[in-house]
Amino acid sequence: MRPLEGKLVVAIEQAVAAPYCTSRLADAGARVIKVERPEGDFARGYDEAANGLSSYFVWLNRGKESLRLDLKDDREREVLKRIIAQADAVVQNLKPGALERMGLGPESLRRERPRLIYCSISGYGESGPYAKRKAYDLLIQADAGLCSITGGPEEASRVGISIVDIATGSVAHAAIMEAFLSRAATGNGEDIRISMFDVIADWLSVPYLHARSGNPPKRIGLAHPSICPYGVFKTSDGRDILISIQNDREWKALCEIVLEDPPMVEDPRFATGVARVENRQVTDNAVAERFGSRTREELIPLLLEANVAFADVNDLDGLARHPHLVRTALQSPAGDIDLPAPAAVHNGVRRGGGRVPELGGDNAAILAEFAADLSEEEK
Repeated sequence: MRPLEGKLVVAIEQAVAAPYCTSRLADAGARVIKVERPEGDFARGYDEAANGLSSYFVWLNRGKESLRLDLKDDREREVLKRIIAQADAVVQNLKPGALERMGLGPESLRRERPRLIYCSISGYGESGPYAKRKAYDLLIQADAGLCSITGGPEEASRVGISIVDIATGSVAHAAIMEAFLSRAATGNGEDIRISMFDVIADWLSVPYLHARSGNPPKRIGLAHPSICPYGVFKTSDGRDILISIQNDREWKALCEIVLEDPPMVEDPRFATGVARVENRQVTDNAVAERFGSRTREELIPLLLEANVAFADVNDLDGLARHPHLVRTALQSPAGDIDLPAPAAVHNGVRRGGGRVPELGGDNAAILAEFAADLSEEEK
């Protein structure tokens, strides 16, 4: 039995942040009813990479039910209110104030149902100078300064996935799980507000502190601004290997076993982590020279012997072939789709799988369950 079995979550959601959160609630056993506008969640149209369906949508909406409603219609709002009257949680990421104007905001709904956990996700929160702005993942990456520390020396870059959305969905998921624990003790739900900007600003705390101290991080590609050597080095057969030396003990092992240059350990230019960063170019050149004299197959046994952390620099085809990749299978209107499985393993079992819903595919069953007394015209 999964921990959220028996819990009902209403997801008035679109795009990525809220669907990421509710997909994890569904994985944990919650029944998630996804409320979609008549044209559907716009993420359904992002691409056709998953057997003709949107990769975003199939990833983030597995295991949910789709209820197609026009919330501008009084009767359809009444259907939603009836469902929420029995719900444990509502998760929504519509424009701030949109649901309040329909009588579906947290204050009115929690007044009628104090046990309700209501989580609102927005770009910049619901007050302040930017509250009314539209906000999407890349916009927040740029506005919060994340792009300024991402990429190579010549040009800033976005993170290659929707990192702000995913981070926000993760924070929302954790907050909702905390609220379930709190409700078990107090009997009361919570009104949770989460902004994408606040989430990524928190995640940027380390570079923020460096910048406030007068040493803003520089963009250095696949290297680390505070650790050296921590970067990519090419082997004699043209393979890229990324290594990470976290402390002086690991540096000693690298010098003695991999670089075969024990005197480097005592050289004051390399003796401490701070010194290696200050002499980054010399340090990296010494490592690059030795790596460039051996093939990948020659280096890997030495790196393993020295217990040095390393990785191949793969592309996405490399991920698809990776020996550690665990997949989960989804059922969809376009056939079965496999994708990477959720990371957590619970008592030896990974959650995941499930059905990708068609737009409004569960309307008849949901309306029969929650609105059976409404006339056919009202339905």
